[in-house]
Amino acid sequence: MSAVHTLIPHDLIGGTRCDHADPEASTGAAPEVADIFRTYGEAYRATHRLSGQQLRVMQAIATCRTAALGGHLAQCDRCGAQVMRYHSCGNRHCPKCQTLAKLRWVEARLSELLAIPYFHCVLTLPHELNPLAQGNPQVLYGLLFQSAAATLQTFGRDPKWLGGELGLTLVLHTWGQTLEHHIHVHGIVTGGALAPDGERWLAPKRRDFLFPVKGLSKVFRGKYLAGLQRAYAQGTLHLAGSTAPLAHPKAFARFIAALQQHNWVVYAKPPFASAQQVVSYLGRYTHRVAISNHRLVAVHEGQVAFRWRDSRHGNRVKVMTLKAGEFIRRFLLLCG
Repeated sequence: MSAVHTLIPHDLIGGTRCDHADPEASTGAAPEVADIFRTYGEAYRATHRLSGQQLRVMQAIATCRTAALGGHLAQCDRCGAQVMRYHSCGNRHCPKCQTLAKLRWVEARLSELLAIPYFHCVLTLPHELNPLAQGNPQVLYGLLFQSAAATLQTFGRDPKWLGGELGLTLVLHTWGQTLEHHIHVHGIVTGGALAPDGERWLAPKRRDFLFPVKGLSKVFRGKYLAGLQRAYAQGTLHLAGSTAPLAHPKAFARFIAALQQHNWVVYAKPPFASAQQVVSYLGRYTHRVAISNHRLVAVHEGQVAFRWRDSRHGNRVKVMTLKAGEFIRRFLLLCG
């Protein structure tokens, strides 16, 4: 373990009482994702085939802020008392390592915003695409970004709505509250567009409405399925396991036809009150991990209990209990 002495101000190491409590240290009482990997990870690895990425995620989270990653001694500049600060893993899936990254990202984005209203749009893929996405994440996620952006720009360029070029930022999110695959993009969209001449700003007709969600849904579905059919025709889709039957053209055609019958979920929330709210809101999604430590309720006797919000029933907070192996499976499935 590396150990470097760092002299820091008295008020940063322990407050006015100089009790030297380490603000990064775990209290030992609250469960963490790291505890689950340390306790049940070895058994899970022995019985499951994991990708290199999944193994790296488990290792990083299990060793984050422990002696395994080294650390440094922080010393109070008033009384000389010392506390050990262990290093962070920095993995983007680690619940302990995303707060600072989010703050830096938010700060960088503030300078890019305009003094205008912004809308929050969400475009979601049907769950029937989940198995295909698991075997083809780059193709399906890339197509999601392309289709979502093209859909929003199609409406923005239509004189019926705005007649100009939108500004938008899209963020991918691949899970839901219960750690199951739920693929969607969050979009922050300008409440208005730049006119074709590049000289005028075109405001929407109503401040509380941008585009009709039913129309967005139909166009989004059409663009995505057209792209998926192109990918299939070009042979860029990997079809194996549960998706192997789709290698037959007739089976794939039936698959597409069934997806065309779905009402694809798209919605747009009213505009935000300020540019700062826009960035702060989006920052929660750019650096959100599959589950944060504060949602864990208990880890005991091979069971993991955690809180989740049921959006279908008024966002009521409920508790779900999974076997540790199932919890790890869901968590790692979302890590690629």
